[in-house]
This record gives sequence, structure tokens and C-alpha cells, in this order.
Amino acid sequence: MSGLGLGIAMLWFSLLVLIPLTAVMVTAVDGGWDTFWAAVTNAQTAAAIRLTVFTAVGVTLVNIVMGPIIAWVLVRDRFPGKAVLEILIDIPFALPTIVAGLVLLSLYGSDSPIGIDIVNQRPAVFVAFLFVTLPFIVRMVQPVLEELDRDVEEAAASLGASRFTTFRRVILPSLTPAIAAGAALSFARGVSEYGSLVLLSGNLPNKTEVTSVRILSSIENDQRASAAAVAAVLLVISLVVIVVLDIIQRRVARRG
Repeated sequence: MSGLGLGIAMLWFSLLVLIPLTAVMVTAVDGGWDTFWAAVTNAQTAAAIRLTVFTAVGVTLVNIVMGPIIAWVLVRDRFPGKAVLEILIDIPFALPTIVAGLVLLSLYGSDSPIGIDIVNQRPAVFVAFLFVTLPFIVRMVQPVLEELDRDVEEAAASLGASRFTTFRRVILPSLTPAIAAGAALSFARGVSEYGSLVLLSGNLPNKTEVTSVRILSSIENDQRASAAAVAAVLLVISLVVIVVLDIIQRRVARRG
């Protein structure tokens, strides 16, 4: 049965992941390496890649800090409205991304009720990425925190460990795998996001255009090889980020 289960799992994984990824890579180099290089180093495309990757990295770093803090508050604190906050955390998961874009446009557009107008500006991309990636680290860390044995923390405190030492040596090593997994999901969602920012950012070439918009534009212009080339670059970058995060979390867990 184990062999049959493995075969079914690998077949399903191949149909959904391996074969499509292979097709993208083949299409990307279909016109030769010169065509591939020209597609990804085009000034407009390169600007879109830089904006997307750097913004996704910045948003992921913010989430690495804020995600565990929010999860800690939800698990360890008791306060009025906690149940409502638990529901609100999942709104970015539930909303269609284009609806999220409309919500952000209403809040941060020219008619902003809070007086902040970031339409057609780079901060719009950052805010959109923050909105759609908010739940990932929170929801990865929260169940781990709930399962942590409080007796271990109390024992460390009774032995004279400070709160910071207890967090660094007892709590953080347990949370690091969840934080790393959430960070990987956050980054991947950021580099692939489209709907939540298409209304807010304005998709201005060399300014607020992200790679998802650039890929769509290439497909609409029947430049499938160029679209696949950009997708392949993002795939490699995402893979590198995932590997780096895995290495970091392993080292932190060992030192803890």
C-alpha cells in the first residue's frame, strides 16, 4: 500500500507541479539563450523584476517581525474583541484579490478617508503585498505557540534566565521552522501577486509595474517565450529564497 500511495502522490504532484514547471522552463529557452537573456534584461522587464523581488523581500522581513508578534498576542493575551481579530486576520485569504485591490483603492486612493493617497506610486505595491501576505506567518506560528509547553518557560525563569534569554533559547527555536515556512509562503505570494495591486499601482512601466503584469502583457502581445523567461527567473529566485530560509531555520534551531 505504501508503494501505491507513493505512486499516486508522485503522479498527482507531477501533473500539478513538475510537468507545468518543466513546460515553462522549456518555453523560456525555446528561442535560445540569446532570446532568453534579451527578454529578462530588457529595461522594462528588469525594472519590474527588481521592484517585485525587492518589495517582496521587504514585505517578508516586515512579516517576520509582525507575524510572530500578532500570533503571540492572539495566543497569550486575553482582550475584548479577540474573536473579531481572529476573523479579520483571515480576510486577505477570503477576499478575491481584485476585491482586495478595490478595498485598498478606497482606503489609499484620491478619496482616502484617512488622507493618504499612494495611487500610482511604489508604496502602493508595498501596501498591496503587505495586505495579501499578512496571514501567512501568523497562521503558521499560532498553532506552534499554542502547543508550546509553558512549564519549560517557567523552569527557565526559575533558573534565572531573563525573558529575552528564555525567548531566544527556548521559544524561538520552536517557532523558527514555522516562521521560515510562513516567510517562504509570504515571499512567493508577493512575487506572484496581481489582483490586489492592479487598481492601486497603476502598472506604470519602469515605476510601478510588477512582473505579473509584465508577464500578462507579454502573453497578450503573443510573446510567450518572453513571458516564460520572466516566469523562469521568478521560479529560480523563489527556489533560492526557500533554500536560504530553510538553511537559516536549521541553524537557528541547532543553536537554540
